[in-house]
Amino acid sequence: MPTTATLGQPTVPPLTHKEREVLHAVGCGLTNTEIADTLTLSEGVVDGHLARILAKLELRDRAAAIVHAFDCGLVVPGRGPRVAASPEPRAALRAAPEPQVRISVLGPVRAWCEGQPVDLGHLRQQAVLASLSLCSDRTVSQEELLDGVWGLEPPITKVVPVYIYRLRKILRSENATDSVIQRDRCGYRLVPGAVEVDVARMEQLVTAAGAAERAGELTEAVGICTRALDLFHGEPLAGLPGPFAELERLRLTERRIALVQRKLDWQLQLGRHSEAISELWALAVAQPLNEPVAAMLMRALYRTGRQADALTVFERTRRRLADELGVSPSRLLRQTQQMIVRGSDARLAPTTP
Repeated sequence: MPTTATLGQPTVPPLTHKEREVLHAVGCGLTNTEIADTLTLSEGVVDGHLARILAKLELRDRAAAIVHAFDCGLVVPGRGPRVAASPEPRAALRAAPEPQVRISVLGPVRAWCEGQPVDLGHLRQQAVLASLSLCSDRTVSQEELLDGVWGLEPPITKVVPVYIYRLRKILRSENATDSVIQRDRCGYRLVPGAVEVDVARMEQLVTAAGAAERAGELTEAVGICTRALDLFHGEPLAGLPGPFAELERLRLTERRIALVQRKLDWQLQLGRHSEAISELWALAVAQPLNEPVAAMLMRALYRTGRQADALTVFERTRRRLADELGVSPSRLLRQTQQMIVRGSDARLAPTTP
């Protein structure tokens, strides 16, 4: 059963207007109680809408719904509706200019000013910068930063302006007259065009990979997707405190899994089965209940003459699903197993939606 959406702009099965509102709210990280308050519904009605959304989209759980909301354009990291990025010319992808400041959140939070690494201070100060970086298209209020970084335990003193002051100094180059962090009456934001955030770069590459796939250039798509995945350096927002970082960590982790699955599916379509097996094994170990991954691994093993190993993967996954979730294998996994048992020479269906 698929757990993630495809790259680019996936087709969404018909949802009602209210279901789309609920999916948007789930993607923004709201709890069912918060969704009920926001949409003026009872929690029971929200539960019913979410159950129908998961069934219609064939999603396993809430984490997959968060990623699907992101992939479908309902939500961007941080908040609000996603504005689809235009594919960059490939020449621009190969020769992007060096920005004044670069910030990485796809791992431990790091920053470089004019190519030199800088010390961002303690974790809550880093969390403030991460919040601005993941909401780089809008102003973030001081209240949002307090809620996102401290949650239900706000500091006694007004530390946000202090952290912003320090970050503005840290991220200012020697010859710059202005900081890359602006302040206005509503809050703080990064100066547009002055900062490159790795998440935005990743999404540009993902858009380009989707365009290459639509053009039938799967080898190009694999290469671009690999570059997007290379931007990850461990767990996103590693070690950062606060509910905002917790949500974004979940979403970005699921996003990475979705990209890995898509890249591997392209490799299988290209017939590069042996090349994909080691990465599929690692992903299957990390995601033992991920049926699309199990199906891809079975396909790759079968296509390299390892039919018995492929069926062992099916049996192991079947047992884990029964023991941990109390469910049977999805139709996708059963069909893959049946084709392998029959020794079918027909092409096995792709495992991503």
